Amino acid sequence: MEALTLEQIDEAIEQEEIVCVYLYTPMCGTCQLASRMLEIVQELFPDIKFCKSDINYMPERAISWSIESVPCLLIFRNAQLEKKIYAFHSVPYLYETIKKLL
Repeated sequence: MEALTLEQIDEAIEQEEIVCVYLYTPMCGTCQLASRMLEIVQELFPDIKFCKSDINYMPERAISWSIESVPCLLIFRNAQLEKKIYAFHSVPYLYETIKKLL
């Protein structure tokens, strides 16, 4: 999963039909586990853009997207925020959740 700047994330959201943005903090153990789960899910959806960013570097966006905690997966469809996931549960859960939005 590619780490992107805020500008690159905005560009991807505008250009791609579906974009999954993973927000985390480096010292968060749960975030590290969620990241590994998303790496597997990313392989199952080769046509979907997955990216990640440290929420510490985008506090204004954390407010505008109403981010409550990390890890957080934001799923954008046609430049609109469709879903926010805080509880990652399992790889099958993430797979099914994303698949429903296709």
